[in-house]
Amino acid sequence: MQDRGWWLGTALSGALMVIAGAFGAHALESQLAPRLAAAFETGVRYQAWHTLALLALLAWRASRPQAGQRLAMGLWAAGMALFSGSLYAMALTSLGGLGMVTPVGGVLMIGGWLALAVAVLRARPTGQSPSGSA
Repeated sequence: MQDRGWWLGTALSGALMVIAGAFGAHALESQLAPRLAAAFETGVRYQAWHTLALLALLAWRASRPQAGQRLAMGLWAAGMALFSGSLYAMALTSLGGLGMVTPVGGVLMIGGWLALAVAVLRARPTGQSPSGSA
């Protein structure tokens, strides 16, 4: 299976996202200040969207590998780790200094979307030969 590690990592990200969401909604809801609970929920939401984006990109990559797809996936994965991870850690530990890491993760996720845009622009339409004629 092509990209087996990426599929596994994406599946684990999905599982972690559901666990974190349930943990935040049930175990942490009454334990955290509203600001920290909102930060935790934001981490779950961004992880959810980017896990779904990884699934879609992996499906595209399985049928039509393109330059730039792996870069987008790597940037999203690193962005999720830093963005969502820092929000989870900040909420659970109340260490406000971790908030300085969050924007770095956001920039990486934005970079992943831009890398995807470049990959799409460089991709040839289905059935088109390299010279541009069908």
